[in-house]
Amino acid sequence: MRDDLMVQQQVDNVWQHMVGVICLNQTGRKKVKKILPEFFKKFPTPEQIFESDRDTIAEILKDLGMKNVRAHRIWRMTEEYLKWDGEDATKLFGIGKYGSDSYEIFYKNRIPDNVQDKELIRYIREEHGNYERET
Repeated sequence: MRDDLMVQQQVDNVWQHMVGVICLNQTGRKKVKKILPEFFKKFPTPEQIFESDRDTIAEILKDLGMKNVRAHRIWRMTEEYLKWDGEDATKLFGIGKYGSDSYEIFYKNRIPDNVQDKELIRYIREEHGNYERET
């Protein structure tokens, strides 16, 4: 993955986006960018997660820390993703405000209210001009 782009700019679909969001939780993007290509090579689609097990998923994620927690979140999020209506991303297990804001920006082409993440704010400013977050 390219270092000059956000993870969200380098995934192929919404499910991969949500996996990236879970991996980015409490982890630097450089570490995440190192493991995601291997992860998506093994699991390019959500359905393929269920052809594996959580221990295998955790092993791929081990360099990020909290490997079992992340594997559990990805598994549960994927279960919900396959039934999700595509509206509110916070309805997916393990996806909070950052993931929801990111989904709105990259997949719905909307800028949500009160974006707090500095990388998302930087992206909004680069792509859409001046942006002032609410405090």
